[in-house]
Amino acid sequence: MPGQQISQPNPPPDPSHIPDSMLDYQVQLTTAEVLSQDELSDIEKFRRAANYIAAAMIFLKSNVFLERDLTFDDIKPRLLGHWGTCPGLVLVYAHLNRIIRKTDIEAVLVVGPGHGAPAILSCLWLEDSISPFWRLYTQDRSGLDRLVTKFSAPGGFPSHINAETPGSIHEGGELGYALSVAFGAVMDHPDLIVACIVGDGEAETGPTATAWHGYKYIDPAESGAVLPILHVNGFKISERTIYGCMDNKELIALFSGYGYQVRIVEDLDNIDQDMAASMEWAVDEIGRIQRAARSGQPIVKPRWPVLIMRTPKGWSGPKQMHGEFIEGSFHSHQVPLPDAKSSSEELAALQTWLASYRPYELFHSTGGEGEIEGAPIEDVMRVVPENPEKRLGQRREVYKSFNPLKVPEWTTYGVKQGTQMSCMKSVGEFLKEVIKENPKSFRIFSPDELVSNKLDAVLDHSGRNFQWDVASRANGGRVIEILSEHTCQGMLQGYTLTGRTAFFPSYEAFLGIVHTMMVQYSKFVKMARQTDWRHDFGSVNYLETSTWARQEHNGFSHQNPSFIGAILNLKPTLARVYLPPDANCFLSTVAHCLRAKNYVNLMVGSKQPSPVWLSPEEADRHCVAGASVWKFASVDDGVDPDVVIVGIGVEVTFEVIAAAALLRKLVPNLRVRVVNVTDLMVLGPHGSHPHALSDPDFNTLFTPDKHIHINYHGYPIEVKGLLFGRPGVGRITIEGYREEGTTTSPFDMMLCNHTSRYHVAAAALRGGALQNPKVSADAHEKATFIMHIAQKDKEYIYQNGKDPNDTFNTPTFD
Repeated sequence: MPGQQISQPNPPPDPSHIPDSMLDYQVQLTTAEVLSQDELSDIEKFRRAANYIAAAMIFLKSNVFLERDLTFDDIKPRLLGHWGTCPGLVLVYAHLNRIIRKTDIEAVLVVGPGHGAPAILSCLWLEDSISPFWRLYTQDRSGLDRLVTKFSAPGGFPSHINAETPGSIHEGGELGYALSVAFGAVMDHPDLIVACIVGDGEAETGPTATAWHGYKYIDPAESGAVLPILHVNGFKISERTIYGCMDNKELIALFSGYGYQVRIVEDLDNIDQDMAASMEWAVDEIGRIQRAARSGQPIVKPRWPVLIMRTPKGWSGPKQMHGEFIEGSFHSHQVPLPDAKSSSEELAALQTWLASYRPYELFHSTGGEGEIEGAPIEDVMRVVPENPEKRLGQRREVYKSFNPLKVPEWTTYGVKQGTQMSCMKSVGEFLKEVIKENPKSFRIFSPDELVSNKLDAVLDHSGRNFQWDVASRANGGRVIEILSEHTCQGMLQGYTLTGRTAFFPSYEAFLGIVHTMMVQYSKFVKMARQTDWRHDFGSVNYLETSTWARQEHNGFSHQNPSFIGAILNLKPTLARVYLPPDANCFLSTVAHCLRAKNYVNLMVGSKQPSPVWLSPEEADRHCVAGASVWKFASVDDGVDPDVVIVGIGVEVTFEVIAAAALLRKLVPNLRVRVVNVTDLMVLGPHGSHPHALSDPDFNTLFTPDKHIHINYHGYPIEVKGLLFGRPGVGRITIEGYREEGTTTSPFDMMLCNHTSRYHVAAAALRGGALQNPKVSADAHEKATFIMHIAQKDKEYIYQNGKDPNDTFNTPTFD
């Protein structure tokens, strides 16, 4: 405002008080002679060109090359984009290109500041890495005009990096996950360096705080390396950042404590020499660590390099406007001149800003004062790797590297029908063979629950891969076990999106911690599948066990099946939810999911011993169908039933079988059909999901008009949502987890949530009585008696502290 005092931007912390003992931890480099004058000039021109394009993308809908003075009509009607981080991203990109060209390293870039898309897209266009995938974005005038004018507009690239962005494996829309994704990407890619830019806002997140430890799970003999680059520019949207308020001593102490070698890049007057020297040092250090490991003389607890880059927010943009600093303050975070379309003062400032990059020097013209052709000049291109496949936007690892698993024949691990077996123990034995068959393309990412979840058979063949533990170090372990679901998820994403397959087992209650990460990943996959150049990915495979039904000893906090609902909300083409009822069905399902591509698979099951209802052959047919009539538990093989009772989930299916046996004794005239659903998605109306049953098939399985009672593992509203749109849903009743629980007994958990055999039997009796006159006369009396037995069992549990002795004996139908 006129007369208003200009507020000061956040100054860089003064390092002058840092004691020499602490400065010793910062790597000191001689930078003056790293770049020749020609190299320095080329990099400076590349950065000018990229920064110009990035700024133009935010503002311009015409006059892309500034060939005349700007008018309001040249400005987009809606200004979207984040300028503040762009100059720093461009600096990193330029120097990555330069080090790739010089040393021929294999490199991929992961960008944490996802809204820095203008910077990344401008660099991709300059190196001609967009047109191979999007033919309209050619490296000429028309291609650049489209890039600039369509950015953040319908039909153009969005304001953040996504799967449509060449070279990307990280959405960036939700902060905190870039670093863990980078660590996952380098696993089993021994020649790959993933440079990961972490913004100082993102660095404030919990997931990033843990991900700094990710290198402790990287064996330099078998995997590549991550080069983290912390970009400290001081501000978030409207507040200073924690890291921006830390001086060099604090940053050095923090990252030295994490175990890194620290190099701070901050010499703004000599920034290109500083960054070039730092990049060369980092690549040399990575090579030194890897050579030692691969020669059989590994460095114990190697200190990997990290770069901390200090640049002003919105560097090279407008300095001041309306009495406020722009560059070096939060005002440059998004759109520095938000009223450029209506304010003559801001429009003039935009003209001055864009002209300061001297675009007419950076792009070919027809000669003299002729029209600019658009292609960048040779000086700019001398920074770019000559081999297109070496360019950051064209790395095959990120779009064309899927290596399908060799999935063993699961029936070899099948369990004898009629016995008791933990689903997870069977799966563990099977996964052990998967690891043997796929020593470099399969990993398990698990919170500290692998043994608890009874999957520890995998450790018979492959240990954990924790390089800071003397027992696990340098043994090629396939298990990454860290007590951070966020880090597991991020590593899983990076590993999957660079061509491999991963498995994520977890306690059911805590898989929800990565709910939004999973959703962000699914959005990336959805957009990837809409391109015609990204090839298949392996599916992401979640296995949740230690379910609420058997977490009675850990109490209410461990009882939460909500992750099922999170998967159900995904695009139907991506989402798959399986609740296999026994060990053989689980083996069939796991084998299927490991072969599947491009999905988000969720498998839900118990780790406790439970009956094996089906033979391997029967289980395979059942899983292919997704649901079937279980004739052994039905009256007359399920023919002409009065009522249909349905189990979906291991423990609740046991209760359905027990209810069928109870009804056989108490109400012999009631004709019961028992159905099990293992593929939850079959329940949706035809067309709602690729697996959904047609109405005729649904009626064949569940009958067109009889009462149906469903005993479901998760929240009943999930099944209600699936069934919405099916004809005749008024005849269906559903019970499931009611958010009732405590530290109690396993059967009391069933009683609390109305999923016990007694609740199923009573509901079946009441529904069947409407169809069968032989049953209706005394249905109320018998239903009341059944619930009386339920009350007696509850009293017994509270008096004795355990379930009645025969509660979990396998029901018989003699």
